[in-house]
Amino acid sequence: MPTNRYDVIIIGSGAGGGTLAHHLAPTGKRILLLERGEHLPRERDNWDSRAVVVEGKYKAPETWYDKDGRPFHPGIHYCVGGNTKFYGAVLFRLREQDFGPLHHKAGISPPWPISYADLAPYYTRAERLYSVHGERGTDPTEPPCDDPYPHPPVSHEPRIQALFDDLKRAGQRPFPLPVGIRLDESAPHRSACVRCSTCDGFPCLVQAKADAHVTCVAPALEHPNVTLLTGAYVDRLETSPSGREVTGVVVRRDGVEETHRADIVVVSCGAINSAALLLRSASDRHPGGLANRSGVVGRHYMCHLNSALIAVSRRPNPTHFQKTLGLNDFYFGADDWDFPLGHIQMLGKTDAAMVSAESHGLLPAGAAERFASHALDFWLTSEDLPDPDNRVEVGRDGRITLRYTPNNVEAHDRLTAKLKQLLRHIGCERTLIPREAYFGKRIPIAGTGHQNGTIRFGHDPETSALDVTCKAHDLDNLYVVDASFFPSSAAVNPTLTIIANALRVGDHLIERLHAAGGVA
Repeated sequence: MPTNRYDVIIIGSGAGGGTLAHHLAPTGKRILLLERGEHLPRERDNWDSRAVVVEGKYKAPETWYDKDGRPFHPGIHYCVGGNTKFYGAVLFRLREQDFGPLHHKAGISPPWPISYADLAPYYTRAERLYSVHGERGTDPTEPPCDDPYPHPPVSHEPRIQALFDDLKRAGQRPFPLPVGIRLDESAPHRSACVRCSTCDGFPCLVQAKADAHVTCVAPALEHPNVTLLTGAYVDRLETSPSGREVTGVVVRRDGVEETHRADIVVVSCGAINSAALLLRSASDRHPGGLANRSGVVGRHYMCHLNSALIAVSRRPNPTHFQKTLGLNDFYFGADDWDFPLGHIQMLGKTDAAMVSAESHGLLPAGAAERFASHALDFWLTSEDLPDPDNRVEVGRDGRITLRYTPNNVEAHDRLTAKLKQLLRHIGCERTLIPREAYFGKRIPIAGTGHQNGTIRFGHDPETSALDVTCKAHDLDNLYVVDASFFPSSAAVNPTLTIIANALRVGDHLIERLHAAGGVA
């Protein structure tokens, strides 16, 4: 059983782990980055909607179980860069009020142990690192920031510009989405991004999306002190006799078990798998799972109330890059509702292959093409509230059960109704059609793209697993930097907050390691 020693081991190479590796790489400290997947192959299928969306070619071949014991296949990807290889690259700051408490009709979204002001400078650094395009002052709910976005907003194509103008005439305040892509519209011949129609939910064949692999992992590996091991499934974490220190990271790779050791161990596997790893690491000193004296590990799972909906435009919609427009007018409520409703943004463009899959092949090819050519695709997000009974469980056989019951459903239904009321103002038919193929499966629980909240941070070790630096209360050298640390989910995409927090924790670790360097 090979054993290797490092200064820092980071488990997971996505938004949290990949960003942290990049931040620590210039310190000269010996860093091991463990990724259970491999490098995603660059091939024509990266941009093929039938392969990616309909067939789910790149999704993990895993089976999890819901609260009733029914199997489902999660919409999750194991590869270098994690789920950011497939994300839509919309990179929002949480609203200042999201740091809570925030009152919903269904309950209270709890306060965070840090404020927006604490995270604001790291948001700015994260936006710069991940090449975010946007425009300050256009989103009516945006939190305060004196710094402009590092890049100008992505322009709307003609049909989306018409949608923008229609919404303005209807009294709404649409705005350019903050998008992380390597796009230069002032010099298209030099631009890495070509504004293709396969960005949201697809890997980028030309590596122009600001995903964690391209943005952070690849540059980090240029430093000789950084090592990446792929195909490295972390089975468990071992601790010292006192239980206060992680002493071994037990990995299965190529059928061989190996143990790696480090002064500091950072978990960043995603909220579900990070919780599962800590629960699998139960021992005599930690009988309920590692870092789980509070009993909260695996609990308070949140994933947002999300809907992918198609509006049928009366005008053709030949848009390629559709994900440029957002709407937050109902984020904190409406004229007829005193509680938050949520956020609306554009999705990547539906094509005929997706429409045909939705209809189970019942639509003729020509009809599917006509439908797709008139589709406007929307993504609606409402906050779900942290419920201790919404949780991740791990059986003795390692089987993952995700017990989840949606809450705050009325708010989401009202948000959907608000969009439906706008249809006649934006040149669309009066019906919204669910786009269930967005997740490739017809089981809502499989939509794990916004997973968060299973290893919450806080001041009180009786009600949280992590302290404000995201170090486990119960252990001296264990940290978590994915969205597990969220005490609430807000109602915007979580990735920029994961990235900003990884930079914040990275600054703490550099100080702890007495290391110079680090990059913003």
